[in-house]
Amino acid sequence: MKKILLLFVALLGSTMLFAQGRVVRDTFHYATHDGEALYLDRYMTEVAGEELRPVMIFAFGGGFVGGERDREYYADYFRRLAEAGIVAVSIDYRLGLKSIPEGIGLIDMIGMLKNAVNIAVEDMYAATCYVLDNQKEWRIDPEKIMVSGSSAGAITALQAEWNRCNDTELAAVLPEGFRYAAVVSCAGAIFTTKGKPKFEAEPAPMLLFHGSSDSNVPYNKASVMGVGFYGSEYVARQLEKLDAPYYFYAVEYADHSLAVTPLQDKCDLILQFIEDYVVRGVRAKTTTTQRSCNAEKRPTNFSVKDYLSSNYE
Repeated sequence: MKKILLLFVALLGSTMLFAQGRVVRDTFHYATHDGEALYLDRYMTEVAGEELRPVMIFAFGGGFVGGERDREYYADYFRRLAEAGIVAVSIDYRLGLKSIPEGIGLIDMIGMLKNAVNIAVEDMYAATCYVLDNQKEWRIDPEKIMVSGSSAGAITALQAEWNRCNDTELAAVLPEGFRYAAVVSCAGAIFTTKGKPKFEAEPAPMLLFHGSSDSNVPYNKASVMGVGFYGSEYVARQLEKLDAPYYFYAVEYADHSLAVTPLQDKCDLILQFIEDYVVRGVRAKTTTTQRSCNAEKRPTNFSVKDYLSSNYE
């Protein structure tokens, strides 16, 4: 009888710990831009410890045309972050390419692309400021706010850090001295209309996932006359020159699937990256290239037209 009672108490204790640690999602209105109400979902465990928590702000993918902050295939990522003691924040942002006029010319399309990226960054900054404004209530560490994204969301995250490092007008809304603690980019790039992008200050540690046969977001670069996207391979080379910490995870002949799959099957790597590069402050430069013996030999070189066709036709 005593053994049964002890077993019952042990099981009850485990159940209570599990209940206290379950992941809870709450939704907040963080801004209204251009008449559009923008919301974010906060994922965190119920355990109320004294230690301040890191935050990961996430932007969904969808080519700046569509997408939702609560798509089911992001759920495991948010859950794993929250269970690891990280507050996951998935945000809305304005979709600047939601309505592309039929027969639009190249110059106008470039203008729309630039605007789409800029307003997404503006919204990520607004969400960042909202998190900072609520840091005491949420018990988060303002020095450990990270950004991540998938595809267009990864472009937004990289662009947000690039603007911050270059002290652009867009970044002026951030508090003086603020810096992101890390960037996790799944098939992302930096967009520029003024030639090859450079970081004027050392960026946050970056974890870059990309497939070499991605026809939606360039693995290296796709530009004409100084206008275009500069992808993960290009960014990694710039970080190497800056002697800045990064982890570049490349997959040969992989397509745009790496915009999502790392959030599902590389969560352990993402969490280890955060532990090493953010919590412990490791300054390492790592490149991992995955080569599958059975991989289909897909094309790896694409023109700007190819990228536009993949995304918008």
